[in-house]
Amino acid sequence: MACQPDDSPLDPINPELVFLGDKYAIDDYMPQTRCPSSIRKKVLQTDFAETFLSSVPVLQWANHFSKAEYERLSHYRGAHGWGSVSIDVLNESLAILNTSANRLMFDDCEKRKIKSQCIRCAVVGNAGILNGSKKGLEIDQNDYVFRTNGAVIKGFEADVGSRTSFYTFSTNTFRNSLRSYARVGYKSAPQSTETRYIFLPDHDRDYILMRAASLHIPITKGKDRSSKPPNYFGSNVTVEKFKMYHPDFIRYLRNRFLHSRRLKSRLRNIYRPSTGAVMLLAALHTCDEVNAYGFMTPDYKKYSDHYYDKVPRRVHFYANHDLQLELNLWQKLHKAGLIKLYMR
Repeated sequence: MACQPDDSPLDPINPELVFLGDKYAIDDYMPQTRCPSSIRKKVLQTDFAETFLSSVPVLQWANHFSKAEYERLSHYRGAHGWGSVSIDVLNESLAILNTSANRLMFDDCEKRKIKSQCIRCAVVGNAGILNGSKKGLEIDQNDYVFRTNGAVIKGFEADVGSRTSFYTFSTNTFRNSLRSYARVGYKSAPQSTETRYIFLPDHDRDYILMRAASLHIPITKGKDRSSKPPNYFGSNVTVEKFKMYHPDFIRYLRNRFLHSRRLKSRLRNIYRPSTGAVMLLAALHTCDEVNAYGFMTPDYKKYSDHYYDKVPRRVHFYANHDLQLELNLWQKLHKAGLIKLYMR
C-alpha cells in the first residue's frame, strides 16, 4: 500500500490543501470480473476521467492499519479520517477484519452463478419517487442490491424489491432510522444469507459496534453501552459479514465528486456526502453496471421524502449534506452513461 503523489496534506503553505487532504492510499486493485463494458473502462471516455481514481481503497481492513497510517489519517476527523478514533480502538477493531470477505466487495462472487461477465448492481435509495414505481422485480434481478439506512421492505416489495446484498449505514444513522421509522416497520437491519453490512464510520462508535457484533460481546463503554451483545444483524452473524468504508474513499468522494461550496463556509467541518451518496459512488467504483433507484431527481418536489411515508412529507435538507449538488451529480453520471438513474 502506498500513497498518491499529490501535495502533502500537511503542507503549511496552503491551508485548504491541509484541510482537504487530496492524497490517498493506493490499493493494487484487481477487478473481480473481466467485463468488456465496465464502468472503469467507460469512465476514461467521459468528463470524469480525471476525477475517477480506481486505485483508492473503497474498503478498509486489517492490513490498512499501521502507526504511520494512523499518524497520516488522524489529521482528518469524522468520516474523512481516523482523527475521531483512538489508536487502541482502531487497532483492536480493524484487526478482526482480516479475511478476503472483509477486503473484497463481492466476496461471494465466485460462488454465485452470475449470468454474464459483468456484475450488475441495483442501488436503492429511499426517495418517494419509488412509491408506485413497480420496480421491485427489476431491482431483484440485478446480481447485487445495495440499500441504506431506513430501508423498509415489507409491504413495498413490488416497488423496491425484497433482496439486500449490501446494507450501508453508520451507527448514528442506523439508530436514528430505528427511532424514526419503527412506525412503518423498520425494526432491524435487513437480514438474509446474502446480506453484508458496510459501516460508514465517522466515530469510534462504529468501530466499537462492529467489533462487538462480530465477536458477540457486549459494548462496555460509550454511548451505546449494553449488557448484552448487539443483535441488530441477527444472532448468527459472523465477522465475514462486515465491511467498512475506508476514510480515504469518503474524503476522495467529498474532494473530487461532491466538492461543495460548504467547504469554504463555516459548515466545512461537518459537511460530508450523504450515506446514500457514499453507497451509490461505492457501487460506481466496484460494480460493472449500476442501476440507481430512489435517488433525488429534478422533479423531487412531486414526491414525498420517502417511499414509505404514510403522510406526504417535503424533502428535508440538512446542513451536513449538499443534496442539490448530489442531485446534479446523479444527472451528470446518468448522461455520461456511467449509471442508469430511474426517473419518471
